[in-house]
Amino acid sequence: MSDPAKTTRTGRAPAPAPAVAPAPDHEDESASLAGDDRDDGRPETPAQRADRNWNDVLQELRVLQTGTQILTGFLLALAFQPAFSDLSEGQRTVYLVLIALSALSAVVALAPVALHRAVFQRGVKPDVVRFGHGCLRAALALVSLLLTGVVGFVFDVVLDVRGGIAGAMVLGAVILVLWVAVPVLVRRRSGGRTQG
Repeated sequence: MSDPAKTTRTGRAPAPAPAVAPAPDHEDESASLAGDDRDDGRPETPAQRADRNWNDVLQELRVLQTGTQILTGFLLALAFQPAFSDLSEGQRTVYLVLIALSALSAVVALAPVALHRAVFQRGVKPDVVRFGHGCLRAALALVSLLLTGVVGFVFDVVLDVRGGIAGAMVLGAVILVLWVAVPVLVRRRSGGRTQG
């Protein structure tokens, strides 16, 4: 027979009390962060940081590649339109330069993925992340040229050369502000701190 003092009104034994976690021991905490080589507020080892940074690079690659693929598809479709034969020699030259920029930006943006495949599980992820960072910066530069070129090309075809130059210049200025000036200001305001 069960002890009546240890049963609830429903006749069942009460649920066991939840285990209370011991207060964190600062020695245990510092031991778990022994591999952390930065005092940046993120308790992670260099390997964990490399994994996180690689995931950031991959996400940025996805965004960049989607836009580049759409532009490449647009450019490739133009060559098969009946009005393509109406383009001047200069417009065709600009078109071919844009195709080359589009292909080059795709190759540069995919280079970190190719490197990652080649050195998979070799313990060089921090090097892959640094390479990916450089490739993404180069790809952004190529995409900025590609975007301004496409806008200039379309404005040239629809309006005239002056309209094309004006359209490219306006977009180029917007890109310089949003992709160069704003990041420089944010870096300066952060005091040059790196979070890794």
